Amino acid sequence: MQTRKKYIFLTFLASWLLLFLFGGDQLRHFAFFSGRKAKARRSWPHWTDRSLLKSFADPEELQRDGDPALLSPRERRAARLSVHRSSSCRMETCFDFSRCEKHGFKVFTYPQERGQPVSESYGKILSSIERSRYHTGNPEEACLFILGIDTLDRDHLSGQYVRNVDEKIRGFPLWNGGRNHLIFNLYSGTWPNYTGELGFDIGQAMLAKASFDTDSFRPGFDISIPLFSKEHPQRGGDRGWLYQDSLPPKKKYLLVFKGKRYLTGIGSGTRNALHHIHNGKDIISLTTCKHGKDWEKHKDTRCDKDNVDYEKFDYQELLHNSTFCIVPRGRRLGSFRFLEALQAACIPVLLSDGWELPFAEAIDWGKAAVVGSERLLLQIPSAVRCIHPERVLAFQQQTQLLWDAYFSSVDKIVHTTLEIIKDRLAPHRSRSRFLWNALPGGLLVLPDFSTHVGDFPFYYLQHGSSPSKKFTAFIRAVSQAGSPSQSILRLIQAVSASQYCAQILVLWSCEKPPPPSGKWPQTPVPLTIIQGRRKLSDRFFPFEAIQTDAVLSLDEHTILSTSEVDFAFVVWRSFPERIVGFPAQSHFWDPEQGRWGYTSKWNNELSIVLTAAAFYHRYYHTLFTEYLPAGLRELVDGLAACEDILMNVLVAAVTKLPPIKVTQRKQHKEAVAQQEQCRDGAAGIPQIPHSAPAAAKGTAGSRRSSQRQDCLDQLADWFGYMPLVSSQLRLDPVLFKDQVSVLRKKYPRLEKP
Repeated sequence: MQTRKKYIFLTFLASWLLLFLFGGDQLRHFAFFSGRKAKARRSWPHWTDRSLLKSFADPEELQRDGDPALLSPRERRAARLSVHRSSSCRMETCFDFSRCEKHGFKVFTYPQERGQPVSESYGKILSSIERSRYHTGNPEEACLFILGIDTLDRDHLSGQYVRNVDEKIRGFPLWNGGRNHLIFNLYSGTWPNYTGELGFDIGQAMLAKASFDTDSFRPGFDISIPLFSKEHPQRGGDRGWLYQDSLPPKKKYLLVFKGKRYLTGIGSGTRNALHHIHNGKDIISLTTCKHGKDWEKHKDTRCDKDNVDYEKFDYQELLHNSTFCIVPRGRRLGSFRFLEALQAACIPVLLSDGWELPFAEAIDWGKAAVVGSERLLLQIPSAVRCIHPERVLAFQQQTQLLWDAYFSSVDKIVHTTLEIIKDRLAPHRSRSRFLWNALPGGLLVLPDFSTHVGDFPFYYLQHGSSPSKKFTAFIRAVSQAGSPSQSILRLIQAVSASQYCAQILVLWSCEKPPPPSGKWPQTPVPLTIIQGRRKLSDRFFPFEAIQTDAVLSLDEHTILSTSEVDFAFVVWRSFPERIVGFPAQSHFWDPEQGRWGYTSKWNNELSIVLTAAAFYHRYYHTLFTEYLPAGLRELVDGLAACEDILMNVLVAAVTKLPPIKVTQRKQHKEAVAQQEQCRDGAAGIPQIPHSAPAAAKGTAGSRRSSQRQDCLDQLADWFGYMPLVSSQLRLDPVLFKDQVSVLRKKYPRLEKP
């Protein structure tokens, strides 16, 4: 009996083994096995399952795994390796860090070859580098090298395709196999497959490329950049379309697309399916096949109707009046539509599988874009409808931050690329992801100053903190006498009496040595004399002696009382990102002369607060010295009274906000040429004797005003726009000038003559 049971059990076991060996495929149809395995295989909905989603398309169209023109995995790998012979490159293996240790992050651009013109876009890239603070003309000082050969368009059918690049770069003595080189590229590959082929071996060079495929992208080494047109501005750039008072509660359209439809070839699958989501009401999806030379040969039954509907809507109007914009892939993964949607505050809905998004190493695209899947196109409308209105507004605001900070000009695209590389060189001193994705943007937050959020003037409100409760008085002295002038002595006494003053620094900007310590007054706070270099830009140098968040910038002839200083500092602590001060002036556009004008007359508007008496955050000293290129600082040193305008322009460019004027007991009168000057003139300012006739002083004042206008014009040209913001705000103490008892007023001395 036991033997019989044993044989039955062995027979049953052998039968199951045979069934597994020869009939395993049939077992998948049993529910017992199909549960978990089938679920793992199906990573997207089965479009013919009516219980999941109503089908608006032919099942065969949506069940296709891909376009027949797509390359096989083996072909894609071969194409990738033909471009990236050093596919395993990382910063640690293919970059020489030692080149960056002595002179810092300097970039050398190869001289352009004679008879080999570059495209307009590549010329802008080279110009952005050469006029920046990164550039060096000495290759021995360089940390990074940029080719003078135009590598932007590597489609061999293009008229801008440069041939024999391999031979040319191998002849460069600095090439070194591509080590420490950065290559820019916008278009790679050609019809019909548009692979990443560049037509030359990049060796160990980094690649800053548009339409980067995640398969060929080398994380932490390459950089994905946006595709931009040749009309993209060199600097400045247009503002985003989202304004504080211009946002309607609900836009006319929810989701829009208007663009080309490819009838054949790579990229045609996604755009051919876009018509399925068009409802003619709040979702507008329009395509046209009327492009190219032989479009009529390939036209299908939808072409004629699509072309008629396409002309009924204006593209710019759709951008302005839609909440979401579909950004599908074209022949390549990226498209101009991406930047157009960002500028229009139309939240991009990306349909480009495998696209490494621009600057994704630094930018959190989950806060500004909806990343969809080409295979899940029909789920896009329901997905965007589920996004809460408050979240929609947050998305729109983030598109404007990213557009203005990183994409509005070629300068910003190039500088963002370089700053990401610079952060890799010192990871311990690099920007956090928060700094890259919060106002004012990573380019304006220098890690050399600090990597701690609380050290910058922009984030106090977000983190519920406040700047320090003390300030440093920074006085620029140009007296020619052997002892301090009476005006600076009175100023030191008034400022040192403030309860908020931590220390006083005197910047001695004369050729003669400063007076000995015995000739300076005794003060309740430390008084330090700093020897300057007789340059106007010295007053904004980040001296280590400045330890407080707030800096009170003063000229030696400024007249202020202790009450005025106290009140201005209290106001500044509420607006630590702005300039807060006393003497205010304004700019205006002169249409007759076609230039910017400058006036010191008192009127209702102001856009400049002179740094002869103003509070600001000490970080702006670092930004002034390290962010601005040397050419701008040389401009300041060459033009009298230009340094305070540049500081106002810089702060306005960073914050997009005007300065704040506070109550002043007496009207500030700008001293002509500082009245008392060092021998041979101080800091480039022409010397005017104190006893000079009124006519001479008037001429000097006129010359000074003309120089300020020249300064404004040159700064507007450099920034690409006029950053200054006008305001009609002045802040006074409570009960100021009210007919009440002086005992009830906190700053009674402000009203005394």
